[in-house]
Amino acid sequence: MNVKNREIAKILYEMADLLEIKGEDFKPRAYRRAAINIESLAVDIEELYKRNELEKIPGVGKSIAEKIKEYIETGTIKKWEELKKEIPVDIESLSSVEGVGPKMIKVLYEKLGVKNIDDLERVARQGRIRRLKGFGVKTEKKILEAIEFARKKYGRFILGYVLPEAMQIVDVLKPHVSKISLAGSIRRRKETVGDVDILAVSPKPKEVMDIFTSMNGVETVLAKGITKSSIRMSSGIQIDLRIVEESSFGSALQYFTGSKEHNIALRKIAIKRGWKLNEYGLFEGEKKIAGREEEEIYEKLGMQWIPPELRENRGEIEAAMMHALPELVDYNDIKGDLHTHTKWSDGANTIEEMAMEAKRIGHEYIAITDHAGRLRVAGSMDEAAIKEQAREIERLRERIDGIEILHGVEANIMKDGSIDISNEVMKELDFVIASIHSAFRMEEKEMTSRLIKAMGNEHVKIIGHPTGRILMKRDAIKLDMDAVLDAAKDNGIVMEINAYPERLDLNDINVKLAIEHGVKLSIGTDSHNREHLRYYELGVAVARRGWAERKHIINTMHAKELKKFLSR
Repeated sequence: MNVKNREIAKILYEMADLLEIKGEDFKPRAYRRAAINIESLAVDIEELYKRNELEKIPGVGKSIAEKIKEYIETGTIKKWEELKKEIPVDIESLSSVEGVGPKMIKVLYEKLGVKNIDDLERVARQGRIRRLKGFGVKTEKKILEAIEFARKKYGRFILGYVLPEAMQIVDVLKPHVSKISLAGSIRRRKETVGDVDILAVSPKPKEVMDIFTSMNGVETVLAKGITKSSIRMSSGIQIDLRIVEESSFGSALQYFTGSKEHNIALRKIAIKRGWKLNEYGLFEGEKKIAGREEEEIYEKLGMQWIPPELRENRGEIEAAMMHALPELVDYNDIKGDLHTHTKWSDGANTIEEMAMEAKRIGHEYIAITDHAGRLRVAGSMDEAAIKEQAREIERLRERIDGIEILHGVEANIMKDGSIDISNEVMKELDFVIASIHSAFRMEEKEMTSRLIKAMGNEHVKIIGHPTGRILMKRDAIKLDMDAVLDAAKDNGIVMEINAYPERLDLNDINVKLAIEHGVKLSIGTDSHNREHLRYYELGVAVARRGWAERKHIINTMHAKELKKFLSR
């Protein structure tokens, strides 16, 4: 299973931060690039190790490959252990605080002895951070606010990183059970989850539990029984497996999928009919009238089956009672990716490699949208590079069959709402994504005006990751979303659902709001290597949670129709 990939990526991220704290320049970037690519590998890194192919991973050279090999063989990396002794700080907890990066951690450690988030909160509350050169009262206040935000998210896991691990566990167990399904918040595809629930039916529950508790990657067996076992994986996530009777599988799946509010509403409907609904079934007196299949529960209660992504008690029950649920966009409806990065900016792969991977996973088209303008940290292209890239794309279009390559850019929205590349260059592109990458703390009125001004540029077609949030790290910018969406509608602007696991932005609430405002949506993975292209499914999950249908998402269009839409 890809648990090892996540373990190794986490260590490389930490080594990058520790090396940056030490003042090294090139190495941190190299370690982070390798970590990003390992984190999103579709194959188990141990398989690449066995085949002696570690250096085939983008960004992994001889030195990093040796360290990966060392970890796989010994369970640790000597250089990592040395760095932790030299700089004994809890990188994970400190870097979970927005605005606290390696350079700040270095100063806080050296000047105030800050080693973890508790130390950070203590010195901030004591007013000691404001006394440091280059900090001040405002920075101290921001740190305290960010600590509060970080603590609220503690103990949760990002869906995009947990879901592949959970699916692999299901695959391991599948040959040994007659029925199996994810349940809980991960089945509802919530953006973060606290743990993972799995339900199964098996005539040999003991055998299944033995396999479950002895899988590769299990760090601790928290509980083991015939009907329920709990484990903690080395990634930190808790997985609960329940074995239920086949006659109750549907009702148990409905019950354990939730949400709590959805289930309460269903139970009230059952009670009004004189029935009882629980995890064992739907009962009329002592007689079970449904329970084997989940669909039976909803049918008996007089409603359509409700897709798991909608089960949040936000109107889905009322719609299902009227048989008026939306026909949600399907995971197979997406025809291409509208937000990707290559080696031309801060990506790991060439345009050709990205295009061939998109073709391999069944896309009709891929948009190359490298960073452009003055965002130096992302290796942004200048205007000469954009024109040169256009020539390369034209050559590839002639050479590669079966995949349409669109040429766009991701341009920065400046503080005043202007776009930091010229209209002359933008008009030559298939489309422009405009995104906010700086000055995230502006007040709502000012930030709203900034975004609306950017939408007024005739060459801007899509607003990328519109609220700028990073899950469990940075909160959304302050926006009057109704005003923004009104402006998007007036200007023919498409709002992006950024499918990168740490973004999922727009979120489900804002997706539904966009639909209500008549605004079109796009799904873009924000891929920085070819493995990231698979993230589009996370974007579809967000769209489904936001009640989006196929007609609402522009990249459900075939290539010819999409190009016509983008040229309007």
